[in-house]
Amino acid sequence: MQMEAEGMFSAMLFAIAVVALAQFALYYLRAMLTGVACQPVDRRVFEAAQVEEPELCGDDFGKLLSLHALTPRLEGARSSLLPVRCYYQAMKKLSNLCGGISPAVAEWTRREQLLCARFAAVQVNRRLHNNLAHAAAMDSNQ
Repeated sequence: MQMEAEGMFSAMLFAIAVVALAQFALYYLRAMLTGVACQPVDRRVFEAAQVEEPELCGDDFGKLLSLHALTPRLEGARSSLLPVRCYYQAMKKLSNLCGGISPAVAEWTRREQLLCARFAAVQVNRRLHNNLAHAAAMDSNQ
């Protein structure tokens, strides 16, 4: 009986640790998204995506994702959008499931999708500036 209780305690402790780790990972992703998304974006990025900056919404994430895929990465930091894409899809599914029931959830998921779109715009902007700097450096070397 005591062996069974110890095993149950270990399993419960492990489950609590996994939940705490998942919560920390989600908070970290959210903080990273917010920190990057608040950076300025060149108007050329919005023109290329065919959106106006004040009218940017979560639905523009797909356009910006396509633009990111078309932008070559010549130099600089790797900018994968996979975690953001997963977060965006989770928010979209949550909106579809609970948005009709709770207006607060619908508004929160709309803001989170906008955050993802803004993050993608910043990443495209970074690639654009890195590529322009790389091209200017190549021109100066010739």
